Amino acid sequence: MNALLQLSTSFILASQSPRRQALLDRIGVPFQVQVSPAGEALVDPEPPSAAVQTLAQRKVRPVASEHPSALVLAADTMVAHNGEILNKPEDPSHARKMLRRLSGTAHTVYTGIALAQAATERETTAVEGTDVGLAPLSDAEIRAYVESGSPMDKAGGYGIQDHTAPFFVERIEGDYYNVVGLPLRRLYQTLRREFDDLLSDASA
Repeated sequence: MNALLQLSTSFILASQSPRRQALLDRIGVPFQVQVSPAGEALVDPEPPSAAVQTLAQRKVRPVASEHPSALVLAADTMVAHNGEILNKPEDPSHARKMLRRLSGTAHTVYTGIALAQAATERETTAVEGTDVGLAPLSDAEIRAYVESGSPMDKAGGYGIQDHTAPFFVERIEGDYYNVVGLPLRRLYQTLRREFDDLLSDASA
């Protein structure tokens, strides 16, 4: 286990995202997965940085209430381009439209995280934003990428971790892991600030 993140209680990821699961595996934190039943529709319009925290908070609460002693993590990721939120594409045609819009421009990826432990009535949220610039994409490149199926479960219609990403991600400013779906540095800072009593001393 990663010495920096030794937890004294069970840790639950309230997400079915294979990318978030892979990132937690990467840092060696034992966890269980329980998908939150919460929906992702926003009742009231919010700026992206607030919206992702609202949705992460909504996702974390039902799982935390079911497992009061556990520390539960939920997350939500959105892509914002010129003030408009781009969620997961509805179909291949929608994915192609998104990629044409992002082609040759910059956008911001926001991920909100929520951590909760019901037994101690603690809950907190945090957000990370990362700027990403895509190179101009031809119609043929967009078509081939969409036909691969990769864009369909990703906010903004692309995944920076995909094997084709080096061909069209031109620059990134900020946390790479945030674009994948879980800002690991922000998660660590939030755990240390709000749940330090559940973490073992890294120097022990």
